[in-house]
Amino acid sequence: MSTRPQLETTILRSVSRSFYLSIRFLPARLREPIALAYLLARATDTVADTAKISRSVRIETLKMLSDGIQGKASREIVVDLIASFVPLQANDSERQLLESLPDCLAWLERMEQADRTDIRVVLEKITHGQMLDIQRFDNPQEIRALSTAADLDDYTYLVAGCVGEFWTRLCFRHVRNFASLSEDEMLALGKRYGMALQLINVLRDAGSDLRAGRCYFPEYELSAAHLTASQILSEPECFQSIYRTWLDKAKAGLECGMRYSRAIENRRVRAATVLPALIGARTVALLDAAGPTALQRTVKVPRGDVRKMILSLAITLASHRVIDAIFNRAKL
Repeated sequence: MSTRPQLETTILRSVSRSFYLSIRFLPARLREPIALAYLLARATDTVADTAKISRSVRIETLKMLSDGIQGKASREIVVDLIASFVPLQANDSERQLLESLPDCLAWLERMEQADRTDIRVVLEKITHGQMLDIQRFDNPQEIRALSTAADLDDYTYLVAGCVGEFWTRLCFRHVRNFASLSEDEMLALGKRYGMALQLINVLRDAGSDLRAGRCYFPEYELSAAHLTASQILSEPECFQSIYRTWLDKAKAGLECGMRYSRAIENRRVRAATVLPALIGARTVALLDAAGPTALQRTVKVPRGDVRKMILSLAITLASHRVIDAIFNRAKL
């Protein structure tokens, strides 16, 4: 059985090294609910991605897991349902995460009510987005595209934009004099920031998603470029205008993330909040430079570069000048 400290350190670090390093900046009163929400979201994502189990079973399991998170189903029922998913995980960390789900749910029950409510609200949206994803892309042998730009915006909001709102509400409740902007302004910026980070994931993973039968780029945009989703990988040059339009949208969203971060008064919270924007800016620059080849290879910010960013933030106490300098360098 996992203890809360083990969940918050060992298991969290194993499923996301960069996120773990980022939230170490946070005060404990913020770190706990954010760490737990992340672990629950990663667990539901692992269930959604277990391709060896049928689409219908994954959707039903996600529904029941969501009920467990919302307090509408017992931990015992959740454990029984998840049992068949555990041995199918090739990744040891994800297997351990699923095995620790009962402890995560117990931890959720011990959270103070306001934090528990916020976690449940954000997880309900995330699991809804994951279920939509399974329903939309139900046949890996056939590449399907989303219909409209609104569908892509909706997806990025459900799985990440709502996280920006969740983070904002927690910070306003737990951090004295959290920001120089109003809560409504920060909620709007946080939403766009989260959506931009997920859009960067979509852009970075476009090639592997297409090979798995998923195209997040709107069908009507492809039609206007005389392309089908199945032609993107064989005609990447023709796809570039669409790709770069969404790359520009991601850049605009990151600027919202920088405005959000600059408004934060608490230096530790500012450091944790801005790190994804700095990594995102570097990722976008690498994707931009890769051009059509980005669809054929894995584009990722080197771990050493991330460590340098973290070290600079820690040494300078996340000063505005240093943050802006790192962001501007990352874009080159």
